[in-house]
Formats: sequence, structure tokens, C-alpha cells
Amino acid sequence: MPANTFGEHLRLTTFGESHGVAIGGVLEGVPAGIDLDLDAIQHMLDRRRPGQSAVSTPRKESDRLEILSGVFESRTTGTPIGLLIRNEHQHSADYNAMKDLFRPSHADYTYYKKYGVRDHRGGGRSSARETAVRVAGGAIARQVLPPSVRIVAYVSAVGGISLWDDYTHYDLSRVDDNIVRCPDAAKAAEMEALIREVRAQGDSVGGVVTCVAQGVPAGWGEPIFDRLEARLAAACLGIPAAKGFEIGSGFSGSTMRGSQHNDLFTEGSRTLTNRSGGVQGGISNGMDIVFRVAFKPVATILKAQPTIDIHGQPTVVEGRGRHDPCVVPRAVVVVEAMTALTLADFYLLDRMSRR
Repeated sequence: MPANTFGEHLRLTTFGESHGVAIGGVLEGVPAGIDLDLDAIQHMLDRRRPGQSAVSTPRKESDRLEILSGVFESRTTGTPIGLLIRNEHQHSADYNAMKDLFRPSHADYTYYKKYGVRDHRGGGRSSARETAVRVAGGAIARQVLPPSVRIVAYVSAVGGISLWDDYTHYDLSRVDDNIVRCPDAAKAAEMEALIREVRAQGDSVGGVVTCVAQGVPAGWGEPIFDRLEARLAAACLGIPAAKGFEIGSGFSGSTMRGSQHNDLFTEGSRTLTNRSGGVQGGISNGMDIVFRVAFKPVATILKAQPTIDIHGQPTVVEGRGRHDPCVVPRAVVVVEAMTALTLADFYLLDRMSRR
């Protein structure tokens, strides 16, 4: 599996499986001399960790980060930063009945066809368990970025329940005030009720995460193949269960005319609107970067479904194990992490190009 590294100048390589001894990674390209706030890094992991609420998986993991290298007395040394998170609460026997079966819409089938072998325990490498390492890397990336850059994501939809207003109508400092991570308390209560209902039915439901990056100066990003929005899309669509990405006006912009869609300049190079989502020509324009990521329902559900086994014979599978009935409350933290890694990568490139 060669594609385990993300980034160009700031590179995160991850390893490990859901039910292995540990998951971990190596973060390269972090400049020397940064005083890391280790508590802030652990805080991000605590926000993502499983078993934290009634709408997440019941799997209990402490997700305590061990930094193995690249940091001395809380200061980065400029060498690769080794990251390790030990798995503590695996229930591998829960998956024995599914060892030779393919769960519908899961990576079971595609991993088996590609590699001829798969770790059936918790989905192995395809499990979202691996994203804890991305969160650790993203938490460090936040501290590489200038302090003026602020990244916050939130749940804007669960199933058919959506926020009507854009992010400017909400206090984004209150995102973590509820377990759904929705800044509208009334909508959050509806979303929570839906997730609980779906879980009781042995089913799952999808949703949307909106992310806002503020304080990004104009000039980050590259034209053509390394466009900022393309890299953000790759970062977010690489998250398990992510199925859609749109920035700024997104697909709704296709219904508008240019005279309606154009962001007109005001004094100081700001624009009256932000339908571009903070990116034009693949390069940041100084406005808030705003995008949305759609997540499908979790594939493993506790309902009997027709499927096939590894020999192609029809059978029935009924999910076992511990799974999120809806991934978006915890995916919020992963989207933030991948955004931080992407922006920090372009920040370092911009710094190099200005020497």
C-alpha cells in the first residue's frame, strides 16, 4: 500500500490497523524550534476518540499520544516526529462470523480483490480508527500555521435535518457545546434524536460537515494541478465514508449567471460576497475558506442483508462489532485536521518561495 503519505513539504505517513497493537505515523517537514502545546494536541485527540457520547461507537480508547522522536523538551527539533497511539479495547472475536463475508458498501470486497487478503477484524486498515493519527498530525500542523489562522468545522446536516443559514449566523466557538457538534442548539437536538432513533433500529445515517478556515492570507496554493481547493478535496475525500466535496457556492453555483455569482471587490481587496469560498484560480484570495464534506451512512449495520462470501456464493450478513451510527460528529475533528495539514503544507511552500 504505497499511498500512505499525505503532503509535499509537510508529510504525514500513517500505519496500523483497527485491531492491531497500535496505530501511528511519522510527520516530516516540521520546522525546528516550535514550542508545542502538547495538551492542545491531546485535546484534539480527545475530541475525536471513540466512546465519548451516546451518538458514537461504544468502543473505549484513551487515545493517549506517545511522541517517540522529533521533539525535545516540548520543542520541535526539525527531525521526523514519530507518533504512536496504542489500541486498548479491541473486540476482535466480534468479527469472526464475518471473516469470509463481504459487508455491502464496505471496503471488505475491494481490499480482498486488490490484495488477495484482508484483516477482517474491525475492517483492518480501512477502518476510520487510523484517522486518530491524522488528528495528531493535524494538531501539530495547527501549531506550524501562523496564529492568525483559525480552523473550525461543524455538523451542518444529519440525514434530512440541515441548517438553513451559513456559518456567519452562528457562534462557532460553541460547536462543542453539544455531542452532535452543531452550532444551532435546536437543530442539534433534532439531529441527536435522529441518530439515537437510527441506532435503536440497528441502522446508520449520513451527514455533512462544514469547515471554515479564517485568517488565510491571499497567495496560498498553486495553479493547475496543485490548486488549493483540489488539495483540500483530496484531503477530505481521503477520509473514510466521505463521498462529496464542494467549496463556496459548490453545485448551486452551476445554476447562477456570472453577474449573480461574481464576488465584487470592495476597498482593501475584500469582496462583498464569498461564493468563491476563499479560493480563485487555485490560490487563496484572503477571504474565509469555506467548504462542505458529505459523509455516507456507515456501511456496517446491525441488520441482516444479502451479500456474497469470498467464493462468490450468496449468503446473509448481519453486522457485529461497535460502530458509529453516524460518523459526522467525530468526523468534524478529522476534517479540521486534514485542513490544517493542507494549509500548513502550502504555508511552508509559500515561506520557501519568498526567501
